[in-house]
This record gives sequence, structure tokens and C-alpha cells, in this order.
Amino acid sequence: MSEKLHTNRLINETSPYLLQHAHNPVDWFPWGQEAFEIARRDQKPVLLSIGYSACHWCHVMEHESFENEAIAKLMNDNFVNIKVDREERPDLDHIYMNAVQLMTHHGGWPMTVFLTPAAVPFYAGTYFPPEDRYNMPGFPRVLVSLAEAFRERPEDIQQTAASVLDELNRSASTSESTEVLSAELLDAAYRGIIKGYDATNGGFGGAPKFPQTFYIQYLLRHYHFTANEEALNQALLSLDKMIQGGIYDHLGGGFARYSTDAQWLAPHFEKMLYDNALLVGVLSEAYQLTRDEKYVSVIKETLDL
Repeated sequence: MSEKLHTNRLINETSPYLLQHAHNPVDWFPWGQEAFEIARRDQKPVLLSIGYSACHWCHVMEHESFENEAIAKLMNDNFVNIKVDREERPDLDHIYMNAVQLMTHHGGWPMTVFLTPAAVPFYAGTYFPPEDRYNMPGFPRVLVSLAEAFRERPEDIQQTAASVLDELNRSASTSESTEVLSAELLDAAYRGIIKGYDATNGGFGGAPKFPQTFYIQYLLRHYHFTANEEALNQALLSLDKMIQGGIYDHLGGGFARYSTDAQWLAPHFEKMLYDNALLVGVLSEAYQLTRDEKYVSVIKETLDL
């Protein structure tokens, strides 16, 4: 085997995902006290990258950016770089995904979050291309801009970080409600869900289109308790279109994570255990309501993965 040009601290980790990055030219740290001590000492921001070993776009960003010597130098010169496996640290993934969704109104992996040395996010995103494309800024441009802002406008960075932290704390705090769960409230939830319903292709929203399992489950249960035929038809159309489309593996069984188009035709080739587990549950409820054997076949094929 050829000798590796680079080896970083991740070589001592046990996570398969972290080990995949152990020979990047990026000076990766695992999550821990050492990285934040260096960030505080050197007054550098932290670049936190979170992903998992089966994530397609995580591998794309690694190949395009983290294996790129010039981009790695920008990262090493201006940031303390931390790599986290979300399957190993779901707690960190949950915290910082909330921040990403708060700041960008969407989420996904790889997750790219820029932190103060106190671990508070001030800028976030997901996948960044190596140059400007897809109507997205290139990763080098993002790195240079944020490094300059951290050095030259520290008050702005601290103000942004404080605002994000306040909002995260606010959203994490819950208060007990004394309101009775009424039929009117449940019906309002139904009306809210169907605002984004695709009456032609089933599902919700446009491309990329995710199964939105909990929405479908709510529609099925709404029908069960109210006999609202429209809710049942909406749920079944969504399931049927997914089963008929490319998001479902007609040879091997099981569902891909999402469709890259709005018609369920072109899947993102990645099957997640939790997605399929949720879909099996929803398909089971669809069968209980309809007794359609089609759902039994799909359940069996999915469980045989």
C-alpha cells in the first residue's frame, strides 16, 4: 500500500467516519477540550463539520474540499477544525442542527457550522461546493469571508452568536400547556399539513422530495378518528406514488432517503434504517385501514433488506 501523505489526529479514533478523514490534509481534531483550548489560546473560530459514513454529499465535500491542499491550508491557517460523526454523537448533531435550521431554514449533512471559541455558532450551512456554483458560494470564499469577519468585526460575530444562543435557548424551553387537545386543534393541524400537499404526485412540497412520514401518519390517523376521506386519499396517494416510483427499490426492497425530483422518480441512492423503519410503521397503518395486500408486500420486501 502507498504511504499516506497526511495523517491527522483522527487516526486515533474508532468511528469509521472519522477514520475516513484521518488522511485529509486538514488538521482535524475530534470533538473535545483540546480543540477549544487551542481556539481560545489562538483566538481562532472553530469550523465544525458533522456527517456520517453513509452520507453521499459528505463524501463529495471531502473529495472536493477536504482533500484539496489549497482549501485545507485555508482551513488550517484560519480555523480550528473539528470533525464529528453524528452516529457517534447524536447529542451534538441535534444541538447544531437546530442552529443550522434556525439560521438557514433548512438542514442536512454534511453540516458545516462556524463557532466561537466558546462553541456558540455564528454562521452555518450544509454542503458547500469548492467554487461558486448551484447558486451557492464556494467554500474558499466562505472561509476567507468568515475568517476576515472574525478578525476585523469581532463585535458583530459576538452579537450574532449571542442572538443565535438566545434563540436556541428560547426554542429549547417548553412550558406545560393547560389547554385541552380539542377536535378543533387537531383539525387545524390537518389543514396546516395539507397546505403543502402535492395533489398530483403525492407527498409534500417540491424537489428534493422527502417521504415526510409523520405527515402521512397524521393523515391516516386523522381519517381513523374523523372518517375524513380526503385525508385518507391524500395519505394513500403519497404512499402509492412512492411505491410506484424510483424512490422505492423494486429489486431489493426498501426506500431511498429522498427523491431528487418532485415525481419520486430519481432517488438519492442512500437507504437509511430509520427512514425505512418509519415507513414500515406507516404502511402497516395503511394496511390496517384498507386491507390492501400491496402494502403487505412492500412491508415484507422492506424488512427483508
